[in-house]
Amino acid sequence: MRNGKACAKAPTAMNRNHRTTPSDVLRPKNVGAPMRRTEDPRLLTGSGEYTADRKPDRPLHVALLRSAQAHARIVRVDTTAALKAPGVVAVLTAEEIAGDFKPVIPFSRMASYYATPILPLASGKVRYVGEAVAAVVATSRYLAEDAIELIEVEYERLEPVARPEAAVAQGAALLHEEAGTNVLIAREFKKGDVETDLAAAAVRVRGRFEMTRKAALAMEPRSYSAEYDNRRDALTLYTSSNIPGIVRDAISESLSLPGHRVRVVAPDVGGSFGSKGSLYPEELLICIAARKLRRSIKWTADRLEDISTSSQAFAEIVDAEMGFDANGMATSLQADVIGDVGAFSIYPWTCGLEPVQVVSFLPGPYKIQSYRGTVRGVATCKPPTGPYRGVGRPVSTFVCERLMDMGAKALRIDPLEIRRRNLVRADEFPYRIASGIIWDKTGFIDCLEAAAEAAGYDQLRKQQSEARKRGRLFGIGIASYAELTGIGSRIAVAPGMPINTGSETSKITIDSTGGITAAFGVASHGQGLETTLAQIVADDLGARFEDIRVIQGDSDEVPMSTGTYASRSAVLGGGAAKHASEILKGKIKRVASHLLEANADDLEVSEGKVSVLGTDRTVSFKQIAKAVYSDMKTLPVDAREELTASYTYDPINGTTAAATHIAAVEIDPATCLVKIHKFVVAEDCGRIINPMIVDGQVHGGVAQGIGAALFEELIYDDDGQLLSASLVDYVIPSAPEVPMMDVVHVESESAVSGGFRGMGEGGTIGAPAAIANAIADALSPLDIDVSVLPMTPERIFRLIQNAKLRVREKS
Repeated sequence: MRNGKACAKAPTAMNRNHRTTPSDVLRPKNVGAPMRRTEDPRLLTGSGEYTADRKPDRPLHVALLRSAQAHARIVRVDTTAALKAPGVVAVLTAEEIAGDFKPVIPFSRMASYYATPILPLASGKVRYVGEAVAAVVATSRYLAEDAIELIEVEYERLEPVARPEAAVAQGAALLHEEAGTNVLIAREFKKGDVETDLAAAAVRVRGRFEMTRKAALAMEPRSYSAEYDNRRDALTLYTSSNIPGIVRDAISESLSLPGHRVRVVAPDVGGSFGSKGSLYPEELLICIAARKLRRSIKWTADRLEDISTSSQAFAEIVDAEMGFDANGMATSLQADVIGDVGAFSIYPWTCGLEPVQVVSFLPGPYKIQSYRGTVRGVATCKPPTGPYRGVGRPVSTFVCERLMDMGAKALRIDPLEIRRRNLVRADEFPYRIASGIIWDKTGFIDCLEAAAEAAGYDQLRKQQSEARKRGRLFGIGIASYAELTGIGSRIAVAPGMPINTGSETSKITIDSTGGITAAFGVASHGQGLETTLAQIVADDLGARFEDIRVIQGDSDEVPMSTGTYASRSAVLGGGAAKHASEILKGKIKRVASHLLEANADDLEVSEGKVSVLGTDRTVSFKQIAKAVYSDMKTLPVDAREELTASYTYDPINGTTAAATHIAAVEIDPATCLVKIHKFVVAEDCGRIINPMIVDGQVHGGVAQGIGAALFEELIYDDDGQLLSASLVDYVIPSAPEVPMMDVVHVESESAVSGGFRGMGEGGTIGAPAAIANAIADALSPLDIDVSVLPMTPERIFRLIQNAKLRVREKS
């Protein structure tokens, strides 16, 4: 879309397995309609409730003393003066709370993996700047912060290990001595004889690629409120998390409390982008402290804490080579990946989440016959890496798409054409790529052609030719990608992870007044799930959209919940909603058949009413609820079914989403700034639930991808000190840097329930690669390649200067 107006649609690949009846045609459809988000009135008027807004009875507040050392033994912690400070209730160290919990272990069945324990406070030594060493609990945050200054810590400095290459060198200091190595995870994917195929290739292209560390930088920093119930010795943790069910289970196990005495609620959450999708030491700490002190306790990170201690993204170095035959068909690919995973594994995903997915997704949507990919996740003195929008695929797409463009250049084939030749085609699905991932039938070629048409690709090339005649640095970049979404139980979200994240539960209830409540295990952090899930329930239950209340993000509402991640909410939550709605609709029809004295097969459910087909006889949901719950004379005893239904949906494999991004950029030779003139996305997320929300997700994802491509970088020095820890130094795109976008939807329905595909991560996957290729294309007259992101003005300046130096040396 452009300026909110739908652009012309490309030809769609529709495969609707749906029997149309006259009643279906007449019934208003909610799925597919651009309905306004029901969340927005409260959020836009300041009526939302975030974790920091909680006001428990007489809460205490926590401030944390964080290490200024990257790697050091803790010799002594003296809390004497802090304990005497005004308002201080307790000062906690690792020794103080050692008997109050069991460490949380992000374990995995993967071979060659070491699981680092998650501790609420550093014990024995610190491993990165910002790791919490002690906690002050006081009557206000201000007094707690004052008391922090009074704690004395004596350190024995150890050699910092800040660079992953140095961490794997012989004799490097070990962050975890008990592991015996800084390589916390190692894996290999292999298919075919890649060495032979590379040797036989007509063209071989290679490079050393890097995407540097990123911060998720959600609007709302991490925030926790542990509210203690003295009567039941129970805890309710309000948390800015997108995995409340996983957090509940981990805290229950760590504190040896049964699940019914631990409730975890994610209220309104101001963004996550993955960074709030793990269990954090601070969550564990305030629950331990609340139970120990038998008081409610609150903590909210300031911006410095959030940037320097929340899980971070990417930090991958990839040495890769691709071979092509004379016709431009990719024959072989090999890659060696070093992932800088930081000091610890994260729960539950392990440190393998990001680097292993880089290697497993590296072949992308292409027909590459042989492949070898190796990966090492290396511990360094930095905060852990963890989930970030796209998880591994922004890096793998960047590498694969750069190699595709490099191959096209070497073979003198247009970048669009080389993708046409190599993408998996419609008659080749399901397709197992060289790393073993299986793509189901998806619009790879449809997206490529739709993006080229919407961008006016041929005209763009003519425009580029004219610009180059005038000496302008104008470039065009393409990126195609595929991703698994809504992953089911057969595929672990993180390799070897034993936690079941492959199913989700929906529980739908009609109460005695006819009100409808739909509870889910997913947890929204900005995606509009209250709206989209209600749209699905309204259609499949036959209810009015405005009558449905959606509850999500509360571990007490359904027996098993995990949360929202890996583009799963529409596929798994939506699938569960459809099945639960059908079960409940069956109950409604059976009750209505008694009230209307008609066969259930002759009834139609629509807009909150049940009608006898071909007549004007109807009964409302409210009347049905009254008959079931209140009026004991209307129904036979055996016909009084509780108007509730629950369903746990597992899509088994999940489904594939795909897109092609095309960017046109220009580089100012004086400032080396990159201006994006055009950006087009053609994406296939299956059957669209709400086009307005889908477009918003695309726009937001691309904006974030622009940040990864051009601006955002967490810079650490050789001593492990973060040099870009504030928004003065950590640069994100603002409105002028985000262009207007054309978005084309290719709706090829998936085989999972509802025909949905996930799509929340696509913008960050495709945009960095497309922009990188566009910059490389703009700089190609200077014989410059792009191998590092972000491509900041400083990096572009150095590339141009080096190119000029090479020319001078040759002359």
